[in-house]
Amino acid sequence: MNTRTSILPLAAGIALAVSCSVHASDDATLSALVDQRLANDRTGACMAVAVLDKGAVSRAFRCAKAGDAARIGADSAFEIGSVSKTMTSTLLAELIVQGKGSLDDPLSTWLPEGTVVPEFEGQPILLRHVVTHTSGLPALPSRMGTPNPGNPYAALTPDDLLASLGDATLSRAPGTQFEYSNFASMVLSLAVARRAGVDFETLLQQRLFEPLGMKGAHVGLARRPEGVRAAGGHTANGLPTPAWTFAGDLAGVGGVRATLDDMVRYVQANLDPSATPLAEAIELAQTPLSEQPPMAMNWMLLPVAGRTVLVHEGGTGGFSSFVSVDREARRGVVILSDTSWSAVGNLGSLGLHLVDASFPLGSPRTVEAPPQALLDGLVGEYQLQGAMKISLRQRDGTLFAQAEGQPEFALGYDSEGDFFPGVVDALLKPQRKADGSHVFTWMQGGGALPATRLDGPGAAAPRPALDPAALAGYAGEYTLMPGFALTVRARDGGLFAQATGQGEFALDAAGQDRFEAAAYGIEITFKRGADGEVVSLDLHQGGGVLSGPRKQRSRRAPLSKVPADARCSGRIATMGA
Repeated sequence: MNTRTSILPLAAGIALAVSCSVHASDDATLSALVDQRLANDRTGACMAVAVLDKGAVSRAFRCAKAGDAARIGADSAFEIGSVSKTMTSTLLAELIVQGKGSLDDPLSTWLPEGTVVPEFEGQPILLRHVVTHTSGLPALPSRMGTPNPGNPYAALTPDDLLASLGDATLSRAPGTQFEYSNFASMVLSLAVARRAGVDFETLLQQRLFEPLGMKGAHVGLARRPEGVRAAGGHTANGLPTPAWTFAGDLAGVGGVRATLDDMVRYVQANLDPSATPLAEAIELAQTPLSEQPPMAMNWMLLPVAGRTVLVHEGGTGGFSSFVSVDREARRGVVILSDTSWSAVGNLGSLGLHLVDASFPLGSPRTVEAPPQALLDGLVGEYQLQGAMKISLRQRDGTLFAQAEGQPEFALGYDSEGDFFPGVVDALLKPQRKADGSHVFTWMQGGGALPATRLDGPGAAAPRPALDPAALAGYAGEYTLMPGFALTVRARDGGLFAQATGQGEFALDAAGQDRFEAAAYGIEITFKRGADGEVVSLDLHQGGGVLSGPRKQRSRRAPLSKVPADARCSGRIATMGA
């Protein structure tokens, strides 16, 4: 249930979002299309895919390696991860339809008496803030203890979760900024069960699975229906990994398991709510709640060729999922994979291509020999942010890494330009800086650790200190392409950027008029006019550059002085959770 930020790919997606014909009208056609993206992919993943188009349903069960075909089938139940959140929202919406609450209820009123819920200057967290990920709560609760990396939520109890609310503080008013929070979603799951007066697993079964005919859907391996087999999860380098488990009332964050046909029925219900006993609840759950970013109740709202498509992705340690609902085109997409794609880009390329063929399909990640120039540029000593030092060396055309105090290991290289170890589920993403030097980000366990070079060309220089007035001089809106802008804000002694439809991220000073967000491979260079004022910027990411002029500002208060409650909220570009 992880998220990542990317500026350039989203910009390209916006540019390509034009009307065009759709495809995958039958099982064979869909299978061939999935093979184009999956066959021989180095992850070794298997996928169950369905496309619903004007009432017709096409299905495909495909694997990267033909010999793995028996790994999944129509009877396989996959972990759907954070797609579960949209189901929790439907249950919440049903309670609201029944008159048992409102989106404007403070979260605290849905929790046990005496639960301490943080506020910001007297402004409480409302339910609408939770379902739009603008509560201000951190990504994870404080009292998870030392989690098992293979099953990180297993030891978290409802009491630990509620106690973590008392540990949290809000740095801004709820509703002002998007920040994806599994913590808040677990609290919502607990709150919905408590207001309904029944445990969450039973609530899902009685109020969602049974009414929609989702006969194989369940929470927890112990409740797996007869005739349904549990798909085995895998990391992105093909290693088996354990299933994730959640305390029953917290399962609404990502604990649902379902077969492909279960998810087909779920999407059918969302495409035509009138044909279900949950019509009012589904309509309410799909109602837009925020404009920037566009969100309904836990549904991301994606603009596609003049339409609005509901989308959500999910990811656990060994599974990935993608679901979309395009009511105007009467088209839905379901992808369930028995492999975690979080570190390698999620299922977005295939999923969005099935939503609308204007989005590029992408291609399999195949193992290749790394370019010698890249090997030469990466060799050196680095410091991982908040972690250990790591050395990169090369021998015989292979890159080797050695973390401080640990054995050396080899890294493979794939067609997407990433290095990967065979011993652990991780990714080394190289980045070429504007000055030609190389650095990288280490991706592991849902985290992105930028590396700072300690030696040789490109070694980090001391970061310049900037006063508030200097930072405010960069603030403004920069148009990168029609309908796509980067807004830069100065506050709290730092600089922050937010692209249209994406989440805000911090910028670190890297030199004269240069800033970077190293975890995302982003560099920004501000350009000044003859009068010394900033007039434009260049955004470097992934080997590409977007340039944009600064929008003329009014003579009123600068952006850094706008009250917190007037700032727009934002969300990350990816739909993953």
